[in-house]
Amino acid sequence: MKSKYTILSIFICLLFIPLIVLAQVVDTTFAKKQLNYIDFIQQVKNNNLEYAAQKYTVNLAEAEVENAKIIPDVEWNIEGNSNQKHMGNNLETGLGWTIELGGKRKARIDLAKSQVDLNRYLLQDYLRNLYADASLQFLECIQNKNLLDVQLNSYKTLSNLAASDSIRYKLGDITLTDSKQSKLEAQFMLNEVFKAESEWKNSLYALNLVMGKSQKDTLYTANSNFTDFTRDFDLADLITTAQNNRADLQAALQNKEVSQKMLKLAKANRVMDLGISAGMQFNGKATNEEAPSPYHTGVTAGLSIPLRFLNNRKGEVQTAHYTIQQADLEYKQVELQIQTEVTQAYQNYVNTKKQMQQFSNGLLSESKSILEGKIYSYKRGNTSLLEVLDAQRTYNDVQENYYQTLYNFCSALVRLERTVGIWDINF
Repeated sequence: MKSKYTILSIFICLLFIPLIVLAQVVDTTFAKKQLNYIDFIQQVKNNNLEYAAQKYTVNLAEAEVENAKIIPDVEWNIEGNSNQKHMGNNLETGLGWTIELGGKRKARIDLAKSQVDLNRYLLQDYLRNLYADASLQFLECIQNKNLLDVQLNSYKTLSNLAASDSIRYKLGDITLTDSKQSKLEAQFMLNEVFKAESEWKNSLYALNLVMGKSQKDTLYTANSNFTDFTRDFDLADLITTAQNNRADLQAALQNKEVSQKMLKLAKANRVMDLGISAGMQFNGKATNEEAPSPYHTGVTAGLSIPLRFLNNRKGEVQTAHYTIQQADLEYKQVELQIQTEVTQAYQNYVNTKKQMQQFSNGLLSESKSILEGKIYSYKRGNTSLLEVLDAQRTYNDVQENYYQTLYNFCSALVRLERTVGIWDINF
């Protein structure tokens, strides 16, 4: 009777050992905080350092508008000389100013303002891609956590099986080889847990980076249940919407306007500028016996006209014309590229949606029930350990395939909405 109680005590202890070990397998001591998607994407917009730096491109372009408003400064000059032989000293002073003709200042301002609009479109396009990249990173964190849970549950199952086999071996129900095999499989699965844990933590670090959070701070973990990812789209409507919404297409169109402004400025620069000047002369008294003269003053006025036969700025105008042609081709290329990207993203979303529907037929529950049945039969001695291990691997593969397909389905929607230029994702 005493031996039976001893065996029962050993059995109970062995059952609880895997649970204790399981709690110590994954490092959960680091500070972490769960974050939903809405709060996450808001923090990305407010704190992402690359986006914050990118916003300065608009500020710099606006500063260039102020620079374009600058007109030439008035120049003040003064000159004096001292003559020998008592011819008297003289002093000349005056003001000079260059008058810009041909509307150069207006052309500069118009060009600078069009470049401001261009940079604003580019900033919108940057934010569009930032939202998509950040959302994919958020999904990757959830994906890696799901895969970690798969490996943890597998390790728990095999660890419990190894503990049970240790008792069964002592009772003489199984051989030593089977007992060692189950323990070896549990140890192998533990390595897979460590690998999955590393990938999960690395994705958390990347998640904090995109939010502009220091790695010394609390790590944020993605929290979502992957709901509301099913959409019904029409490809023709998506292409039309993309052509109306995509900021990069608007930027390409604005770049054509910038090229036109550059041509106007180049033509304005070909118009000559006028230089005007006015001044006074102060001549001292000359006491030379041959040519004496009294103290006297004079007024001067001048006009300078550049001669453009050596430099008529033909190259600048030619460059502007080529830039216009290049911008027009780039716009057509972006327009064609958008059609291709939307079509590809749409087909990818439709295909992954079909793949997700396959899991609604009970693949997960069926593979789980097979595993549980194999384990039950193995403990009763009706099946071999290899059949249990095969069932465990099959169940793992089905779970991993499910989570990978779920990730592909969700990320396909993110990429589709990125290509279309819409954003209604909330999960």
